[in-house]
This record gives sequence, C-alpha cells and structure tokens, in this order.
Amino acid sequence: MEKFTYSFPATKKITNRAHVGVVGSGDLEVLVEPTDDNQAVFEIRTGIKGFQDTWKKVIERFVSLNDVSARITINDFGATPGIVSLRLAQAVEVSGNGKGYDE
Repeated sequence: MEKFTYSFPATKKITNRAHVGVVGSGDLEVLVEPTDDNQAVFEIRTGIKGFQDTWKKVIERFVSLNDVSARITINDFGATPGIVSLRLAQAVEVSGNGKGYDE
C-alpha cells in the first residue's frame, strides 16, 4: 500500500462534506471535508504501486480547474485517471450549492 499527500493553495470554500464512489475493483472512494485553511490537501491511499507521478498530474489538473479549499481523502483500488477525475468532480458537485463551492 502506498500513501502520499499533496497540498496546494486554494481560495474557494466548499460548504458541505461529500462521499462518492466505493473502494472496489477499478474504482475509488473520495471523501471531501470543508476546511478554513486556504489549501487543498489530498491524502491518497492506493494498493497500486509506482503511479505517484500520474497521481500528482491528475491532482494538479483538478486543482487548476477547481481551486477548492478542502481536505480530500482518496482510497483507491485501481481506478484509471479518468475515473479519478470523474469522482473528484462528483465530490465537488455534491459538496455544495450545485457549484460545489461558495463564490
């Protein structure tokens, strides 16, 4: 099992917690918690070794598109980058006001 954390500056506050996906073959679970920090903190746990660079690129792309201030936990069971992006987008939408953040 690999575990790594990424932090990025962020400005848009989300309003609610969110939980999307499941830890199952080819899928992943995303948990989002609002925070008062101006950061997006990602904690990733995966049983698939050797893809840290891919994870970083997917997370950087998500942050560049969303800029949400939150603590995001990802529990992976072999999801592809496309599924990761989909689940992150779903989590932001679920976390508040249709947009997923306060403007």
